Amino acid sequence: MATLLSVNVGMPKDVSWQGRTVLTGAWKAPVQGPRMVRRLNVDGDGQGDLAGHGGEIRAVLVYQVQSYQYWRKHLGRDDLTFGIFGENFTVDGLPDDEVCIGDRYRIGEAEFEVTQPRVTCYRVGMRLGEPTMASLLVAHHRPGFYLRVITEGRVQAGDEITLTRKGPQELSVADTDALLYLPDHDPAKLRRALNIPALSPGWQQSFRELAGAQPPRQEPGWPGFKTMRVARVVPETPTVSSIYLDTTDGTRLPEARPGQYLSLRLAVGEAAPAVRSYSLSSTPTAGTYRISVKHEPRGKVSGYLHATVRPEDLVDVASPRGTFVLEESTRPVVLISAGIGATPVLAMLHRLAAVRDPRPVWWIHTAHDRAHHVFADEAHDLLAQLPDAHEHIYYTAEAAPHPDEPHITRGRPTARSLKAMGIPTDADAYLCGPSAFMDDLVGFLRDLGLSPEHIHTEQFSALPAINPGVTTTAAAIRPHQPPGPPGTGPLVTFARSGITTPWSPAHTSLLDLAEACDIPTRWSCRTGVCHTCVTHLVAGDITYTTPPLELTEAGTVLICCSAPTTEVVLDL
Repeated sequence: MATLLSVNVGMPKDVSWQGRTVLTGAWKAPVQGPRMVRRLNVDGDGQGDLAGHGGEIRAVLVYQVQSYQYWRKHLGRDDLTFGIFGENFTVDGLPDDEVCIGDRYRIGEAEFEVTQPRVTCYRVGMRLGEPTMASLLVAHHRPGFYLRVITEGRVQAGDEITLTRKGPQELSVADTDALLYLPDHDPAKLRRALNIPALSPGWQQSFRELAGAQPPRQEPGWPGFKTMRVARVVPETPTVSSIYLDTTDGTRLPEARPGQYLSLRLAVGEAAPAVRSYSLSSTPTAGTYRISVKHEPRGKVSGYLHATVRPEDLVDVASPRGTFVLEESTRPVVLISAGIGATPVLAMLHRLAAVRDPRPVWWIHTAHDRAHHVFADEAHDLLAQLPDAHEHIYYTAEAAPHPDEPHITRGRPTARSLKAMGIPTDADAYLCGPSAFMDDLVGFLRDLGLSPEHIHTEQFSALPAINPGVTTTAAAIRPHQPPGPPGTGPLVTFARSGITTPWSPAHTSLLDLAEACDIPTRWSCRTGVCHTCVTHLVAGDITYTTPPLELTEAGTVLICCSAPTTEVVLDL
Protein backbone atom coordinates (compact mmCIF):
# COMPACT_ATOMS: atom_id res chain seq x y z
CA MET A 1 0.00 0.00 0.00
CA ALA A 2 1.44 3.37 -1.04
CA THR A 3 1.48 6.13 1.58
CA LEU A 4 1.57 9.92 1.59
CA LEU A 5 4.66 10.76 3.65
CA SER A 6 4.64 14.54 3.44
CA VAL A 7 2.52 17.43 2.14
CA ASN A 8 4.76 20.27 0.98
CA VAL A 9 3.79 23.83 0.07
CA GLY A 10 5.49 27.12 -0.61
CA MET A 11 4.58 30.45 -2.17
CA PRO A 12 6.69 32.03 -4.93
CA LYS A 13 9.64 34.14 -3.91
CA ASP A 14 12.55 35.92 -5.55
CA VAL A 15 15.76 33.90 -5.55
CA SER A 16 19.19 35.15 -6.64
CA TRP A 17 20.74 32.86 -9.23
CA GLN A 18 23.68 33.35 -11.60
CA GLY A 19 23.65 37.12 -11.13
CA ARG A 20 19.90 37.60 -11.60
CA THR A 21 16.68 37.29 -9.63
CA VAL A 22 14.26 34.47 -10.47
CA LEU A 23 10.70 34.26 -9.17
CA THR A 24 10.05 30.63 -8.26
CA GLY A 25 7.76 28.48 -6.16
CA ALA A 26 10.27 25.60 -6.03
CA TRP A 27 11.05 26.23 -2.35
CA LYS A 28 8.50 24.01 -0.64
CA ALA A 29 8.46 22.67 2.92
CA PRO A 30 6.39 20.07 4.81
CA VAL A 31 3.26 21.17 6.66
CA GLN A 32 1.61 19.42 9.57
CA GLY A 33 -2.02 18.35 9.85
CA PRO A 34 -4.78 18.25 7.23
CA ARG A 35 -4.40 20.46 4.18
CA MET A 36 -7.17 21.22 1.65
CA VAL A 37 -6.46 20.34 -1.98
CA ARG A 38 -8.49 22.34 -4.48
CA ARG A 39 -8.89 22.23 -8.24
CA LEU A 40 -5.87 24.43 -8.93
CA ASN A 41 -3.63 24.03 -5.91
CA VAL A 42 -2.91 22.78 -2.43
CA ASP A 43 -3.90 25.50 0.05
CA GLY A 44 -0.86 27.64 0.79
CA ASP A 45 0.97 26.65 -2.39
CA GLY A 46 1.76 28.64 -5.53
CA GLN A 47 3.92 28.71 -8.64
CA GLY A 48 6.10 31.47 -9.99
CA ASP A 49 5.78 30.36 -13.62
CA LEU A 50 2.27 29.17 -14.48
CA ALA A 51 3.26 28.66 -18.11
CA GLY A 52 5.17 25.55 -17.11
CA HIS A 53 3.77 24.63 -13.71
CA GLY A 54 0.46 24.53 -11.90
CA GLY A 55 -3.02 24.95 -13.30
CA GLU A 56 -5.83 22.44 -13.46
CA ILE A 57 -3.85 19.77 -15.35
CA ARG A 58 -0.78 20.15 -13.08
CA ALA A 59 -2.38 20.96 -9.75
CA VAL A 60 -0.24 18.62 -7.62
CA LEU A 61 3.34 17.40 -8.18
CA VAL A 62 4.30 13.97 -6.80
CA TYR A 63 7.78 12.62 -6.06
CA GLN A 64 8.78 9.34 -4.46
CA VAL A 65 10.91 8.66 -1.38
CA GLN A 66 12.61 5.88 -3.38
CA SER A 67 13.91 8.54 -5.79
CA TYR A 68 15.17 10.54 -2.80
CA GLN A 69 17.15 7.47 -1.74
CA TYR A 70 18.49 7.07 -5.28
CA TRP A 71 19.64 10.68 -5.55
CA ARG A 72 21.20 10.69 -2.09
CA LYS A 73 23.44 7.86 -3.24
CA HIS A 74 24.02 9.16 -6.78
CA LEU A 75 24.81 12.74 -5.69
CA GLY A 76 26.51 11.77 -2.45
CA ARG A 77 24.23 14.02 -0.39
CA ASP A 78 22.45 13.57 2.91
CA ASP A 79 20.63 16.93 2.97
CA LEU A 80 17.75 16.13 0.60
CA THR A 81 14.71 16.98 2.72
CA PHE A 82 11.11 16.45 1.61
CA GLY A 83 9.94 19.14 -0.79
CA ILE A 84 13.40 19.93 -2.16
CA PHE A 85 12.44 18.52 -5.59
CA GLY A 86 9.52 20.98 -5.69
CA GLU A 87 6.90 18.31 -5.08
CA ASN A 88 3.65 18.80 -3.19
CA PHE A 89 3.29 15.14 -2.22
CA THR A 90 6.25 13.03 -1.13
CA VAL A 91 5.08 9.42 -1.30
CA ASP A 92 6.27 5.96 -0.40
CA GLY A 93 5.59 3.86 -3.50
CA LEU A 94 4.03 4.95 -6.81
CA PRO A 95 7.25 4.52 -8.86
CA ASP A 96 7.39 6.27 -12.24
CA ASP A 97 7.84 2.96 -14.05
CA GLU A 98 4.62 1.54 -12.54
CA VAL A 99 2.24 4.50 -12.26
CA CYS A 100 0.41 5.03 -15.56
CA ILE A 101 -1.10 8.11 -17.20
CA GLY A 102 -4.82 8.08 -16.42
CA ASP A 103 -4.48 6.15 -13.15
CA ARG A 104 -6.77 7.49 -10.42
CA TYR A 105 -5.93 7.48 -6.73
CA ARG A 106 -7.79 8.33 -3.54
CA ILE A 107 -5.76 10.10 -0.85
CA GLY A 108 -7.60 11.19 2.28
CA GLU A 109 -10.82 12.88 1.19
CA ALA A 110 -9.60 13.74 -2.32
CA GLU A 111 -9.34 11.84 -5.59
CA PHE A 112 -6.71 12.49 -8.24
CA GLU A 113 -5.84 11.53 -11.82
CA VAL A 114 -2.31 11.22 -13.29
CA THR A 115 -2.00 13.62 -16.26
CA GLN A 116 1.67 13.82 -17.31
CA PRO A 117 5.28 13.45 -16.19
CA ARG A 118 6.96 16.45 -14.60
CA VAL A 119 8.34 18.81 -17.24
CA THR A 120 11.86 19.25 -16.01
CA CYS A 121 12.87 22.85 -15.41
CA TYR A 122 16.13 24.56 -14.53
CA ARG A 123 14.56 25.74 -11.26
CA VAL A 124 14.91 22.26 -9.75
CA GLY A 125 18.64 22.66 -10.34
CA MET A 126 18.52 26.01 -8.57
CA ARG A 127 16.75 24.47 -5.60
CA LEU A 128 19.25 21.62 -5.22
CA GLY A 129 22.31 23.62 -6.22
CA GLU A 130 22.90 21.06 -8.98
CA PRO A 131 22.85 22.86 -12.38
CA THR A 132 22.44 19.62 -14.37
CA MET A 133 19.61 18.26 -12.22
CA ALA A 134 16.90 18.93 -14.82
CA SER A 135 18.66 16.81 -17.43
CA LEU A 136 19.50 14.11 -14.88
CA LEU A 137 15.83 13.62 -13.99
CA VAL A 138 15.12 12.73 -17.63
CA ALA A 139 18.25 10.71 -18.28
CA HIS A 140 17.74 8.59 -15.14
CA HIS A 141 13.99 8.09 -15.76
CA ARG A 142 12.95 9.65 -12.44
CA PRO A 143 10.85 12.71 -13.35
CA GLY A 144 7.90 12.41 -10.95
CA PHE A 145 4.41 13.24 -12.19
CA TYR A 146 1.48 15.63 -12.01
CA LEU A 147 -2.05 15.03 -10.74
CA ARG A 148 -5.37 16.60 -11.66
CA VAL A 149 -7.83 17.00 -8.79
CA ILE A 150 -11.01 15.01 -9.51
CA THR A 151 -12.58 15.50 -6.07
CA GLU A 152 -11.44 18.27 -3.74
CA GLY A 153 -10.75 17.37 -0.13
CA ARG A 154 -8.33 17.34 2.81
CA VAL A 155 -5.17 15.25 2.85
CA GLN A 156 -2.37 14.82 5.37
CA ALA A 157 0.84 12.91 5.93
CA GLY A 158 0.13 9.29 6.78
CA ASP A 159 -2.88 8.94 4.46
CA GLU A 160 -3.01 5.70 2.52
CA ILE A 161 -3.03 5.96 -1.28
CA THR A 162 -5.57 3.70 -2.96
CA LEU A 163 -5.78 3.00 -6.69
CA THR A 164 -9.41 3.55 -7.71
CA ARG A 165 -9.10 3.12 -11.47
CA LYS A 166 -6.36 1.94 -13.79
CA GLY A 167 -5.63 4.21 -16.74
CA PRO A 168 -6.30 3.00 -20.27
CA GLN A 169 -3.32 1.72 -22.31
CA GLU A 170 -1.28 1.31 -19.10
CA LEU A 171 1.53 3.57 -20.33
CA SER A 172 3.83 4.37 -17.42
CA VAL A 173 5.02 7.83 -16.44
CA ALA A 174 8.63 6.84 -17.18
CA ASP A 175 7.74 5.48 -20.63
CA THR A 176 5.69 8.59 -21.41
CA ASP A 177 8.55 10.86 -20.41
CA ALA A 178 11.09 8.91 -22.49
CA LEU A 179 8.70 8.84 -25.44
CA LEU A 180 8.81 12.63 -25.69
CA TYR A 181 12.33 13.49 -24.62
CA LEU A 182 14.50 10.58 -25.80
CA PRO A 183 15.28 9.47 -29.38
CA ASP A 184 13.96 6.30 -31.09
CA HIS A 185 10.24 6.82 -30.44
CA ASP A 186 8.30 3.55 -30.34
CA PRO A 187 5.36 3.92 -32.84
CA ALA A 188 3.23 1.48 -30.84
CA LYS A 189 3.71 3.49 -27.65
CA LEU A 190 2.92 6.72 -29.50
CA ARG A 191 -0.39 5.23 -30.62
CA ARG A 192 -1.12 4.12 -27.06
CA ALA A 193 -0.33 7.59 -25.71
CA LEU A 194 -2.74 9.17 -28.18
CA ASN A 195 -5.54 6.99 -26.82
CA ILE A 196 -5.25 8.24 -23.23
CA PRO A 197 -7.88 10.98 -22.63
CA ALA A 198 -6.28 12.01 -19.31
CA LEU A 199 -2.93 12.92 -20.94
CA SER A 200 -2.47 16.68 -20.87
CA PRO A 201 -3.26 18.55 -24.12
CA GLY A 202 0.31 19.76 -24.66
CA TRP A 203 1.73 16.26 -24.50
CA GLN A 204 -1.06 14.94 -26.73
CA GLN A 205 -0.18 17.56 -29.35
CA SER A 206 3.52 16.65 -29.28
CA PHE A 207 2.75 12.94 -29.61
CA ARG A 208 0.40 13.58 -32.55
CA GLU A 209 3.20 15.37 -34.33
CA LEU A 210 5.77 12.72 -33.49
CA ALA A 211 3.39 10.00 -34.70
CA GLY A 212 2.76 11.81 -37.96
CA ALA A 213 -0.97 12.05 -37.28
CA GLN A 214 -0.66 15.82 -37.45
CA PRO A 215 2.67 16.91 -38.92
CA PRO A 216 4.00 20.24 -37.67
CA ARG A 217 2.64 23.01 -39.82
CA GLN A 218 5.34 24.72 -41.85
CA GLU A 219 4.84 28.38 -41.11
CA PRO A 220 5.18 30.64 -44.14
CA GLY A 221 7.37 33.65 -43.89
CA TRP A 222 10.77 35.20 -44.25
CA PRO A 223 13.79 35.44 -41.97
CA GLY A 224 14.01 38.44 -39.68
CA PHE A 225 12.38 41.66 -40.91
CA LYS A 226 11.62 42.80 -44.46
CA THR A 227 10.60 46.21 -45.77
CA MET A 228 6.91 46.59 -46.57
CA ARG A 229 4.91 49.52 -47.95
CA VAL A 230 1.96 51.21 -46.28
CA ALA A 231 -0.81 50.90 -48.89
CA ARG A 232 -3.49 52.86 -47.01
CA VAL A 233 -4.59 53.97 -43.53
CA VAL A 234 -8.29 53.72 -42.65
CA PRO A 235 -9.84 55.19 -39.45
CA GLU A 236 -12.21 52.67 -37.84
CA THR A 237 -13.25 54.51 -34.64
CA PRO A 238 -12.03 57.69 -32.92
CA THR A 239 -9.14 55.68 -31.42
CA VAL A 240 -8.54 52.81 -33.85
CA SER A 241 -7.07 52.90 -37.35
CA SER A 242 -6.33 50.05 -39.75
CA ILE A 243 -3.04 50.00 -41.65
CA TYR A 244 -2.84 48.02 -44.88
CA LEU A 245 0.63 46.72 -45.81
CA ASP A 246 1.86 45.27 -49.07
CA THR A 247 5.18 44.26 -50.58
CA THR A 248 7.43 46.76 -52.27
CA ASP A 249 7.84 44.60 -55.38
CA GLY A 250 4.31 43.31 -55.83
CA THR A 251 5.17 39.72 -54.91
CA ARG A 252 2.51 37.57 -53.27
CA LEU A 253 2.47 37.53 -49.48
CA PRO A 254 2.42 34.20 -47.65
CA GLU A 255 -0.96 33.39 -46.16
CA ALA A 256 -1.19 33.84 -42.42
CA ARG A 257 -3.26 31.65 -40.11
CA PRO A 258 -6.31 33.42 -38.65
CA GLY A 259 -5.32 34.85 -35.28
CA GLN A 260 -1.61 35.42 -35.96
CA TYR A 261 0.14 38.75 -35.62
CA LEU A 262 2.80 40.90 -37.29
CA SER A 263 5.74 42.57 -35.56
CA LEU A 264 6.70 46.05 -36.80
CA ARG A 265 10.10 47.63 -36.22
CA LEU A 266 9.83 51.41 -36.21
CA ALA A 267 12.29 54.28 -35.82
CA VAL A 268 10.45 56.40 -33.27
CA GLY A 269 12.44 59.41 -32.16
CA GLU A 270 16.17 59.21 -31.57
CA ALA A 271 16.12 56.06 -29.46
CA ALA A 272 16.77 52.57 -30.77
CA PRO A 273 14.04 51.21 -33.10
CA ALA A 274 10.95 50.02 -31.25
CA VAL A 275 9.26 46.68 -31.97
CA ARG A 276 5.52 46.27 -31.45
CA SER A 277 3.19 43.42 -32.39
CA TYR A 278 -0.32 43.75 -33.79
CA SER A 279 -2.84 41.08 -34.74
CA LEU A 280 -3.82 40.69 -38.36
CA SER A 281 -7.45 41.79 -38.37
CA SER A 282 -8.62 40.18 -41.60
CA THR A 283 -7.87 37.29 -43.88
CA PRO A 284 -4.88 38.44 -45.98
CA THR A 285 -5.51 39.02 -49.67
CA ALA A 286 -2.94 38.00 -52.25
CA GLY A 287 -0.86 41.10 -51.67
CA THR A 288 -2.04 42.86 -48.50
CA TYR A 289 -1.93 42.44 -44.73
CA ARG A 290 -4.17 44.51 -42.43
CA ILE A 291 -3.39 45.40 -38.84
CA SER A 292 -5.58 47.58 -36.64
CA VAL A 293 -3.97 49.76 -33.99
CA LYS A 294 -5.56 51.47 -31.00
CA HIS A 295 -4.03 54.81 -30.02
CA GLU A 296 -3.19 54.38 -26.35
CA PRO A 297 -3.12 57.66 -24.36
CA ARG A 298 0.60 57.43 -23.55
CA GLY A 299 1.59 54.95 -26.24
CA LYS A 300 4.67 56.24 -28.02
CA VAL A 301 4.50 53.74 -30.87
CA SER A 302 0.72 53.71 -31.30
CA GLY A 303 0.79 57.52 -31.25
CA TYR A 304 3.49 57.51 -33.92
CA LEU A 305 1.48 55.14 -36.14
CA HIS A 306 -1.65 57.29 -35.83
CA ALA A 307 0.02 60.68 -36.24
CA THR A 308 2.91 60.01 -38.60
CA VAL A 309 2.48 56.94 -40.81
CA ARG A 310 1.04 57.69 -44.24
CA PRO A 311 0.49 55.75 -47.48
CA GLU A 312 3.72 54.93 -49.32
CA ASP A 313 5.76 54.96 -46.09
CA LEU A 314 8.09 52.00 -45.61
CA VAL A 315 8.18 49.91 -42.43
CA ASP A 316 10.13 46.83 -41.32
CA VAL A 317 7.84 43.84 -40.71
CA ALA A 318 8.48 40.31 -39.44
CA SER A 319 6.47 37.48 -40.96
CA PRO A 320 3.19 36.31 -39.35
CA ARG A 321 3.59 34.25 -36.22
CA GLY A 322 1.75 33.15 -33.09
CA THR A 323 -0.08 30.03 -31.90
CA PHE A 324 -3.41 31.66 -31.04
CA VAL A 325 -5.00 30.45 -34.26
CA LEU A 326 -8.28 29.02 -35.49
CA GLU A 327 -7.87 25.27 -35.28
CA GLU A 328 -9.08 22.87 -37.95
CA SER A 329 -12.06 21.21 -36.30
CA THR A 330 -15.72 20.27 -36.71
CA ARG A 331 -16.67 21.62 -33.27
CA PRO A 332 -18.84 24.76 -32.77
CA VAL A 333 -16.88 28.01 -32.52
CA VAL A 334 -17.18 30.76 -29.89
CA LEU A 335 -15.34 34.05 -30.59
CA ILE A 336 -15.20 36.37 -27.56
CA SER A 337 -13.45 39.74 -27.37
CA ALA A 338 -13.38 43.13 -25.71
CA GLY A 339 -12.25 46.39 -27.29
CA ILE A 340 -9.27 46.10 -29.62
CA GLY A 341 -9.10 42.42 -28.65
CA ALA A 342 -11.52 41.89 -31.54
CA THR A 343 -8.67 41.94 -34.07
CA PRO A 344 -7.44 38.31 -33.97
CA VAL A 345 -10.92 36.81 -33.61
CA LEU A 346 -12.17 39.03 -36.45
CA ALA A 347 -9.55 37.39 -38.68
CA MET A 348 -10.98 34.03 -37.60
CA LEU A 349 -14.49 35.25 -38.46
CA HIS A 350 -13.25 36.32 -41.90
CA ARG A 351 -11.95 32.81 -42.52
CA LEU A 352 -15.19 31.17 -41.35
CA ALA A 353 -17.27 33.47 -43.55
CA ALA A 354 -15.03 32.97 -46.59
CA VAL A 355 -15.84 29.25 -46.65
CA ARG A 356 -19.42 29.62 -45.32
CA ASP A 357 -18.51 27.29 -42.50
CA PRO A 358 -21.58 25.25 -41.51
CA ARG A 359 -20.70 25.05 -37.82
CA PRO A 360 -22.59 27.12 -35.22
CA VAL A 361 -20.61 30.31 -34.51
CA TRP A 362 -21.09 32.65 -31.53
CA TRP A 363 -19.70 36.20 -31.81
CA ILE A 364 -19.60 37.88 -28.37
CA HIS A 365 -18.03 41.34 -28.18
CA THR A 366 -17.85 43.99 -25.43
CA ALA A 367 -17.23 47.69 -26.18
CA HIS A 368 -17.46 50.94 -24.27
CA ASP A 369 -20.21 52.35 -26.49
CA ARG A 370 -21.44 52.39 -30.06
CA ALA A 371 -18.93 55.02 -31.17
CA HIS A 372 -16.02 52.91 -29.93
CA HIS A 373 -17.37 49.59 -31.22
CA VAL A 374 -14.62 48.63 -33.64
CA PHE A 375 -15.61 46.62 -36.76
CA ALA A 376 -19.30 46.67 -35.79
CA ASP A 377 -20.66 46.67 -39.35
CA GLU A 378 -17.89 44.47 -40.73
CA ALA A 379 -18.48 41.72 -38.15
CA HIS A 380 -22.26 41.97 -38.56
CA ASP A 381 -21.97 41.53 -42.34
CA LEU A 382 -19.60 38.56 -41.97
CA LEU A 383 -21.97 36.85 -39.55
CA ALA A 384 -24.78 37.28 -42.06
CA GLN A 385 -22.79 35.10 -44.48
CA LEU A 386 -22.77 32.15 -42.06
CA PRO A 387 -25.65 29.66 -41.96
CA ASP A 388 -25.71 29.35 -38.14
CA ALA A 389 -24.38 32.55 -36.54
CA HIS A 390 -25.25 34.07 -33.15
CA GLU A 391 -24.31 37.70 -32.44
CA HIS A 392 -24.20 39.17 -28.91
CA ILE A 393 -22.89 42.72 -28.34
CA TYR A 394 -22.43 44.40 -24.94
CA TYR A 395 -22.00 48.16 -24.38
CA THR A 396 -20.73 49.06 -20.91
CA ALA A 397 -21.51 52.81 -21.07
CA GLU A 398 -24.53 53.40 -23.25
CA ALA A 399 -28.26 53.71 -22.77
CA ALA A 400 -30.54 50.77 -23.43
CA PRO A 401 -30.34 49.59 -27.06
CA HIS A 402 -33.08 50.12 -29.60
CA PRO A 403 -35.80 47.42 -29.65
CA ASP A 404 -34.90 46.43 -33.20
CA GLU A 405 -31.37 45.48 -32.04
CA PRO A 406 -32.04 42.49 -29.76
CA HIS A 407 -28.44 41.31 -30.11
CA ILE A 408 -27.17 44.39 -28.20
CA THR A 409 -27.22 44.48 -24.40
CA ARG A 410 -26.10 47.12 -21.92
CA GLY A 411 -23.50 45.80 -19.47
CA ARG A 412 -21.07 42.90 -19.66
CA PRO A 413 -21.34 39.15 -20.35
CA THR A 414 -22.23 37.16 -17.25
CA ALA A 415 -22.38 33.50 -16.39
CA ARG A 416 -26.16 33.67 -16.68
CA SER A 417 -26.15 35.40 -20.08
CA LEU A 418 -23.63 32.95 -21.51
CA LYS A 419 -25.71 30.03 -20.30
CA ALA A 420 -28.79 31.54 -21.99
CA MET A 421 -26.94 31.64 -25.32
CA GLY A 422 -26.96 27.84 -25.50
CA ILE A 423 -23.24 27.44 -26.11
CA PRO A 424 -22.55 23.68 -26.41
CA THR A 425 -20.01 22.09 -24.10
CA ASP A 426 -17.96 20.68 -27.01
CA ALA A 427 -17.29 24.12 -28.53
CA ASP A 428 -13.89 25.64 -29.27
CA ALA A 429 -13.70 29.09 -27.62
CA TYR A 430 -11.23 31.85 -28.57
CA LEU A 431 -10.90 34.87 -26.26
CA CYS A 432 -8.88 38.08 -26.57
CA GLY A 433 -9.10 41.09 -24.29
CA PRO A 434 -7.89 42.50 -20.97
CA SER A 435 -6.67 39.89 -18.50
CA ALA A 436 -9.48 40.46 -15.96
CA PHE A 437 -12.09 40.14 -18.73
CA MET A 438 -10.56 36.88 -19.93
CA ASP A 439 -10.23 35.48 -16.42
CA ASP A 440 -13.95 36.05 -15.86
CA LEU A 441 -15.05 34.65 -19.21
CA VAL A 442 -12.79 31.60 -18.99
CA GLY A 443 -14.32 30.83 -15.61
CA PHE A 444 -17.84 31.21 -17.01
CA LEU A 445 -17.05 28.90 -19.93
CA ARG A 446 -15.56 26.25 -17.66
CA ASP A 447 -18.63 26.43 -15.45
CA LEU A 448 -20.72 25.81 -18.57
CA GLY A 449 -18.77 22.59 -19.10
CA LEU A 450 -16.26 23.56 -21.80
CA SER A 451 -13.00 21.62 -21.54
CA PRO A 452 -9.94 23.72 -20.61
CA GLU A 453 -8.07 22.43 -23.66
CA HIS A 454 -10.81 23.87 -25.90
CA ILE A 455 -10.57 27.38 -24.38
CA HIS A 456 -7.88 29.45 -26.14
CA THR A 457 -6.81 32.90 -24.92
CA GLU A 458 -4.54 35.64 -26.19
CA GLN A 459 -3.18 38.77 -24.61
CA PHE A 460 -0.40 40.84 -26.07
CA SER A 461 2.56 42.19 -24.07
CA ALA A 462 5.09 40.39 -21.93
CA LEU A 463 3.02 38.83 -19.19
CA PRO A 464 4.33 38.48 -15.63
CA ALA A 465 4.02 35.14 -13.91
CA ILE A 466 0.85 34.63 -11.90
CA ASN A 467 1.28 33.83 -8.24
CA PRO A 468 -1.83 32.36 -6.57
CA GLY A 469 -2.49 34.07 -3.26
CA VAL A 470 0.24 36.68 -3.66
CA THR A 471 -0.45 40.41 -3.96
CA THR A 472 2.49 42.16 -5.55
CA THR A 473 3.24 45.61 -4.23
CA ALA A 474 6.34 46.32 -6.28
CA ALA A 475 6.01 47.42 -9.88
CA ALA A 476 6.56 44.68 -12.43
CA ILE A 477 9.94 44.78 -14.12
CA ARG A 478 9.52 45.67 -17.80
CA PRO A 479 11.63 43.90 -20.43
CA HIS A 480 14.77 45.83 -21.27
CA GLN A 481 18.06 45.61 -23.14
CA PRO A 482 20.50 43.14 -21.57
CA PRO A 483 23.12 44.60 -19.23
CA GLY A 484 26.72 44.93 -20.37
CA PRO A 485 28.29 45.90 -23.70
CA PRO A 486 26.06 45.32 -26.76
CA GLY A 487 26.79 42.25 -28.84
CA THR A 488 27.93 42.20 -32.44
CA GLY A 489 26.11 39.07 -33.64
CA PRO A 490 22.80 38.57 -35.45
CA LEU A 491 19.80 40.55 -34.21
CA VAL A 492 17.45 38.73 -31.83
CA THR A 493 13.91 40.12 -31.52
CA PHE A 494 11.48 39.14 -28.76
CA ALA A 495 8.30 40.04 -30.62
CA ARG A 496 5.79 40.22 -27.77
CA SER A 497 8.16 42.10 -25.48
CA GLY A 498 9.25 44.64 -28.10
CA ILE A 499 12.98 44.06 -27.55
CA THR A 500 15.58 43.80 -30.34
CA THR A 501 19.20 43.26 -29.37
CA PRO A 502 22.32 41.92 -31.11
CA TRP A 503 23.48 38.47 -30.02
CA SER A 504 26.49 38.33 -27.73
CA PRO A 505 28.54 35.22 -26.85
CA ALA A 506 28.38 36.47 -23.26
CA HIS A 507 25.03 34.65 -23.16
CA THR A 508 25.02 30.87 -23.07
CA SER A 509 21.70 30.51 -24.91
CA LEU A 510 18.66 32.36 -26.20
CA LEU A 511 16.95 31.55 -22.92
CA ASP A 512 19.87 33.10 -21.05
CA LEU A 513 19.53 36.24 -23.20
CA ALA A 514 15.76 36.37 -22.59
CA GLU A 515 16.27 36.16 -18.83
CA ALA A 516 18.93 38.88 -18.97
CA CYS A 517 16.27 41.10 -20.57
CA ASP A 518 13.70 40.12 -17.88
CA ILE A 519 11.47 38.62 -20.57
CA PRO A 520 9.03 36.02 -19.25
CA THR A 521 9.76 32.75 -21.05
CA ARG A 522 6.89 30.43 -21.85
CA TRP A 523 7.44 26.87 -23.07
CA SER A 524 5.04 24.94 -25.26
CA CYS A 525 4.95 21.29 -26.31
CA ARG A 526 3.31 22.22 -29.62
CA THR A 527 6.21 21.84 -32.02
CA GLY A 528 7.94 18.59 -31.14
CA VAL A 529 11.45 18.08 -29.81
CA CYS A 530 14.83 18.79 -31.37
CA HIS A 531 16.81 15.56 -31.18
CA THR A 532 20.14 17.36 -31.34
CA CYS A 533 19.25 19.24 -28.18
CA VAL A 534 17.90 16.10 -26.55
CA THR A 535 21.27 14.45 -27.10
CA HIS A 536 22.90 17.30 -25.20
CA LEU A 537 20.19 17.03 -22.57
CA VAL A 538 20.77 13.34 -21.91
CA ALA A 539 24.51 13.91 -21.82
CA GLY A 540 23.98 16.50 -19.10
CA ASP A 541 25.63 19.30 -21.08
CA ILE A 542 22.82 21.82 -20.57
CA THR A 543 20.80 23.11 -17.67
CA TYR A 544 17.58 24.17 -19.41
CA THR A 545 14.92 21.81 -20.71
CA THR A 546 12.51 24.10 -22.51
CA PRO A 547 10.65 22.64 -25.52
CA PRO A 548 11.12 24.43 -28.84
CA LEU A 549 9.91 27.79 -30.02
CA GLU A 550 9.20 28.79 -33.61
CA LEU A 551 11.82 30.61 -35.66
CA THR A 552 11.16 32.87 -38.61
CA GLU A 553 12.65 30.31 -40.98
CA ALA A 554 9.75 27.96 -40.15
CA GLY A 555 12.07 25.69 -38.19
CA THR A 556 12.23 25.01 -34.48
CA VAL A 557 14.92 25.41 -31.89
CA LEU A 558 15.36 24.60 -28.23
CA ILE A 559 16.19 27.90 -26.61
CA CYS A 560 18.08 25.95 -23.96
CA CYS A 561 21.20 25.37 -26.04
CA SER A 562 20.95 27.50 -29.17
CA ALA A 563 23.09 30.40 -30.33
CA PRO A 564 21.66 32.12 -33.43
CA THR A 565 23.63 32.29 -36.67
CA THR A 566 21.08 34.48 -38.51
CA GLU A 567 18.54 37.11 -37.45
CA VAL A 568 15.90 35.53 -35.21
CA VAL A 569 12.40 36.60 -34.18
CA LEU A 570 10.92 34.72 -31.21
CA ASP A 571 7.30 34.62 -30.01
CA LEU A 572 8.19 35.97 -26.55
